[in-house]
Amino acid sequence: MTGKSRRGFASMDPNRQREIASKGGRAAHEKGTAHEWSSDEAREAGRKGGVTVSRDRAHMAAIGREGGESRSAAARQARVSGMGDREVPMHITRDLEQGRVMPMDRPRAMPMRSDESSLR
Repeated sequence: MTGKSRRGFASMDPNRQREIASKGGRAAHEKGTAHEWSSDEAREAGRKGGVTVSRDRAHMAAIGREGGESRSAAARQARVSGMGDREVPMHITRDLEQGRVMPMDRPRAMPMRSDESSLR
C-alpha cells in the first residue's frame, strides 16, 4: 500500500472529527454515563500534570529563563521611562510565532482587588 489511507476517523477533516466527538459527549451526558469532575479530582489531576511537566528540567529552565528575561526587560524599560527601581507590574503576552514570552509595550498599573487592600 502506498501513500496515506483516506479511511477512518484520523483522516477526516478536524472540524468533522470535532463534530462527531461532540455528538458522543452529548449522548453520554444524556445517557448519564459521562464523567463529571469533582473539584478534588480536578485538583489531583492538575497536581499530577504539574509533577509530570516539572520532571523535564530543560523545559522548566527555559520557562524560568523566559520569565527572567521578560521581567528584566520590563524593569529596564521602567528605569528608562522614569519609574525608578520600584517593582514593575507585568503584563505578559505570548509571541506564538517565535515561541517565547515577551512583555507588552509598556507596563500598566494593575487594579487592586478589594481583598488585597489590607495587605499593602
